[in-house]
Amino acid sequence: MFVETVKNRNSPPCILLRETFREGGKVRHRTIANLTALPQDVVAGLRELLKSHRSGDPVIPAVPFRIARSIPHGHVQAVVGVFKRLGLDHLIASKRCPERDRVMAMIASRIINPGSKLATTRALNAATRSSTLAEACGIESDVHENDLYGAMDWLLARQDRIEKALAARHLTEGSLILYDLTSSYFEGSACPLAKLGYSRDGKKGKLQIVFGLLCDQRGCPVAVEVFDGNTADPSTVSTQIEKIRHRFGLKRVIMVGDRGMLTQARIDQELRPVEGLDWISALRSAQIAALAKDGYIQMELFDERNLAEIQSPDFPGERLVVCRNPALATRRACKREALLTATEEDFKKIRDAVLRSNRPLRGKDKIGLRVGRVIDAHLMAKHFKLEITDGSFDWRRDEEKIRQEAAIDGIYVVRTSLQSGNLSASDIVERYKDLSAVENAFRCIKTVDLNVRPINHYTADRVRCHILLCMLSYYVEWHMRQALKPLLFDEDDPAGARLTRTDVVAPKKPSASARAKARSKMTADGWPVHSFQTLLDDLATLTRNTIMPEIVGAGCWSQDAVPTPLQAKILDLLSNQPMP
Repeated sequence: MFVETVKNRNSPPCILLRETFREGGKVRHRTIANLTALPQDVVAGLRELLKSHRSGDPVIPAVPFRIARSIPHGHVQAVVGVFKRLGLDHLIASKRCPERDRVMAMIASRIINPGSKLATTRALNAATRSSTLAEACGIESDVHENDLYGAMDWLLARQDRIEKALAARHLTEGSLILYDLTSSYFEGSACPLAKLGYSRDGKKGKLQIVFGLLCDQRGCPVAVEVFDGNTADPSTVSTQIEKIRHRFGLKRVIMVGDRGMLTQARIDQELRPVEGLDWISALRSAQIAALAKDGYIQMELFDERNLAEIQSPDFPGERLVVCRNPALATRRACKREALLTATEEDFKKIRDAVLRSNRPLRGKDKIGLRVGRVIDAHLMAKHFKLEITDGSFDWRRDEEKIRQEAAIDGIYVVRTSLQSGNLSASDIVERYKDLSAVENAFRCIKTVDLNVRPINHYTADRVRCHILLCMLSYYVEWHMRQALKPLLFDEDDPAGARLTRTDVVAPKKPSASARAKARSKMTADGWPVHSFQTLLDDLATLTRNTIMPEIVGAGCWSQDAVPTPLQAKILDLLSNQPMP
């Protein structure tokens, strides 16, 4: 190759990068590039480099350069890559538009570095960019937080379409559907959804919002719905049945919900009348006590196995699977005795206050108020008989009620409308325990990874869309976790775990592979075992670098760092995982 200057009549000469080659025994020339626009010193340097190369002299030293900027890229490559392989971008909107790009960025940002919408804009804008997320999502210009709010409004209008597409992808006729609810505390007081209610976060006195999650049997999220913060669990069931039957078009499904969700009244009024809708749930403690009192539950049932199938006229057309967990029975007995003892210690303090000579506690109402506080704190009212007068206080344990409760320690009853030909008794218990997959989803969404709380949005629709964004983020994360199981502490050998479990009532035991990973902190093939977040942190060290040669007028270029062996392994697992 050589640099040639070609005269151009009255115009400045044209500078070309050319090469010589032979064709049919003749020497010919062809142009590779037009260098006319380059600075003269760059052209001169290139000409000298080519001359020294042709003469065999040592190549002149490389032009010095510096790295103008280096930003994290590997975690963005992983998350956005899975996002696109899942087809979630086309599922949100079939054609690309600014709103879709911003929604994609908000979903990916929730996995990479969850934060407020203002923090997300700073991560996307050129001057404050903290990763290659904007480039990966096709966002070319700076965005304002109002742009993200507009994209949220745009996304919420598509929620029905998105959930219907996810249901078509993951649910079929006869599918088992997991449904559960959780709550999250709310910052502020302006949102109409935020109400005082039961706080599952332990934030007493805080306003709450409630949201329910529908998942397939594996725990993959399909749909989410937000309710007022004071909504009772059972009252949400009807909307989910409507969604499954009419929006998703499924006529035969098995709904799994806990005993606080699928109550007797809800089953009788909303589930039984629907043809093709079966359910799996559990009995409440009072219902179990009634079965034991009537003789349907006897300890002889558990002589050989920890479960037994029974029937009762109180539950017509249902199969009842009674389970006894000895370890749970021991824990409950110990906890009850500890609560009884703590309650009596507080009762002694009240009695001492009544009997003291200096300013004794007097008045039946005042004594009763103090006693009520103790009972409310320990929830032991049913186990004590109290004697309160204006000048005395005494108590004694109700041994009969304590004995009745102790008789059903460690016993729970799973109920289902499925007939015996569909699932065995063990399978029914196993399917009920699948609800733990939804609990894991709530754990990831609320605390471990996605940080749905605290919620600061003021309008109901923005809160709904915030929860939808978190659900879609968990959808991506769920599939990433499936692919990365070999490198995570998660169970990576379900078949092996099933072989180690001889009793479905007992807690699940990890497979030999999972136990080995937990013990050695290394995989069988020598890779360090990580949590999901530490894998992302490791990927974030794979950077994209802007390189600037120290030549006047020369342009910059981008170059990615070389992945470490672990980073290459992570990206390989993600790219080879089958996607729906």
